[in-house]
Amino acid sequence: MILRSILLALVFSCFGFVHAQEDNGATPQAESRENEPNKPSSGTSTTDKVKEAAEKGLETTAEEVSKIARQVDQNPQAKDAAAGVLQPIYLVAEKLAFPAFHWVAFALMAAGVVSYTLQLVLGKLVVLTRLGFSLKEIVSDAVGLAISIVGLVLTTQAAAENSTFTQSPASVLSSTAAGVVVGIILYFWGQSQELEAAAGRSRSVVHTKK
Repeated sequence: MILRSILLALVFSCFGFVHAQEDNGATPQAESRENEPNKPSSGTSTTDKVKEAAEKGLETTAEEVSKIARQVDQNPQAKDAAAGVLQPIYLVAEKLAFPAFHWVAFALMAAGVVSYTLQLVLGKLVVLTRLGFSLKEIVSDAVGLAISIVGLVLTTQAAAENSTFTQSPASVLSSTAAGVVVGIILYFWGQSQELEAAAGRSRSVVHTKK
């Protein structure tokens, strides 16, 4: 009995020693894992590199463009070419610097703004109700609207500097009214053309399916 008790005590002490050794070995590994710094993910680093490369490319392109522009500005041949382009425009502008011309120009630009705005807002809705859609027409109308707005601003600026058109409320209001009327007429004309084009596209699709 005494020997059996001694053997059992030795066995339990051996198991306790082995378990303690395992706990001591696992603790440094857990601490080392906790002390490891958080490594950034590869996806984030790749995105940052792409952004940096894109920013550097844009900066390089802007620098090259500005460098080329400075070289062109300092080139005598480029100056002569620019003067050749602008000189006829200056001559025509000087001859047409009277209120009647600015009245007509203002009315035409206002007509363009009204017409293209209606085409983009109402005209495209009418075409969509007929199951027609053309991205080219939308882009064309958007470009026309932008040109008309820029032309209206430049016309107003030129009229304010070179004539008495902007100083006469009657001239401004009558020109605006004329532009609105012409713009509405142009809108209905353009809408009819778009509807005819949409009908032609739908007929071609039907014939192709057959």
